[in-house]
Amino acid sequence: MSAVDLEAEYDNRARVTGSVAILARWLEAAEAARAELPVERDIAYGPSPRQVYDFFSAGAGSAAPLAVYIHGGYWQRGHGHDYAFVARELLKRGVSVAIPSYTLCPAVSIADIVAEMEQFIAALLAKTKCQPVIIGHSAGGHLAALLMAKGHIKAAIGLSGVYDLAPLIATSLNAALGLDATTARSLSPMWQPKPAHARIFVAAVGGDESSEFLRQSRDLAAAWEGGGVTARYEPVAGANHFTIVDELCRADSKIIDCAVGLAEALV
Repeated sequence: MSAVDLEAEYDNRARVTGSVAILARWLEAAEAARAELPVERDIAYGPSPRQVYDFFSAGAGSAAPLAVYIHGGYWQRGHGHDYAFVARELLKRGVSVAIPSYTLCPAVSIADIVAEMEQFIAALLAKTKCQPVIIGHSAGGHLAALLMAKGHIKAAIGLSGVYDLAPLIATSLNAALGLDATTARSLSPMWQPKPAHARIFVAAVGGDESSEFLRQSRDLAAAWEGGGVTARYEPVAGANHFTIVDELCRADSKIIDCAVGLAEALV
C-alpha cells in the first residue's frame, strides 16, 4: 500500500463525514457530565500538568466495579476532560469510572506516554484497590493493549485501536510521533509477547472503518487468541471511527454490556 493510500486509511477526520460535528457534540456532553455527575476532578498521578485523572464514583465504595477510559487523538490531541460523557451510562450500571489525561506528542514520545499510563494505573490501584477494565479508543486502544502486554491489567476493550504502528511512519501523523521502524515495532502491541494467561482483550472496531482499522483489530485478536488468553474480534455494524465511542452511551449496546460484565468479573 502506498503512502498516499495509508494517509487516506488513517485520516479518520477526513474519512468520516460530520466528524467535526461529532467532536463538538462530545465536548458539550462532556461539559455537562463533569457538571452533573459525582466526580473527583484532576487527581494527580504525576508531577506534570496533564498527569491527572477524573474519578467518577458509582457510590459503592471500594466494592464498586471499575472501568478506565483512555482517549484517542493519535497521541497528539485531546484531554480526558473531553470524554467525561462516557462515564454516565457506566455509573448507571454501578461501575465507577476513571478518565486519565496524558502528555501529548511531540512534547513527549509515545514511549513516554506509555510510561505515564503505567504510572496512572499504579496510582489508581493504590487508590481503589480494584482491578479495572480498560477501555481505550484509537490511540487509547493502543495504550490499553500495551498495558496488557506488559502485564499491568487483566481485561481490556480496544475501540478501533492501532496495534501495529509501522503503517503510520509513512503518514503525516509521524511529523509529531517521530516513529522509525525500530520504535514502531517496539511500541506495537502486535509484536509484543502474548499476554500472560487469564487475560481478556476485545478488539472492537466500527464496521464502517477503513480496511486498515479493520485489519488492525482482526490481526491483533488472531495473534493473541489461545494459550489461556481470550481475545476476540468484534466489528460493530454501522459504526465509524467516532460513533463507536457512542456505543458506551447506549444502554442497549453490546459494548457497554461487555464493559460492565468485565468490570464486575474483576471485583
